[in-house]
Amino acid sequence: MVDKISDLKEGKSVTIKGKVLETSEVKTVQTKYGPRELSEAVIGDETGKVRVTLWGDKAGTLKEGEVVEIRDGWTTSFRGEVKVNVNQRSEIEVLNEEGPSEDEIPDNWPKAEGRDMRRRPRNNFRGSRRGSHRNYRKEF
Repeated sequence: MVDKISDLKEGKSVTIKGKVLETSEVKTVQTKYGPRELSEAVIGDETGKVRVTLWGDKAGTLKEGEVVEIRDGWTTSFRGEVKVNVNQRSEIEVLNEEGPSEDEIPDNWPKAEGRDMRRRPRNNFRGSRRGSHRNYRKEF
């Protein structure tokens, strides 16, 4: 099943199909796993546009104007927008179709659902290694 770009939510495995509207050059970035290559692209369908980050051997594989289907991508959020990530486990198929024209692709970007930090649970110090910090009321 192909996911519509406007319906993308953070933290999901996705399959998207759309036209490659923009691409970037391959660059090397430092990650917690060491240096990694990546490139970025913007893909659009009839419901909107999404930023795609291509990691490792997938970096630099998309070309502007192609219509592609990306399978086994995963979504994350960055600066309030949902993005799609592609790595060696993901599949990219270039389709022999026209796809929508740029005029038919709305400037609609999937938004990440905000997190309300005021509702974050407070630390109850369970499992603390320094003494006994328990949430209890001592009666005197």
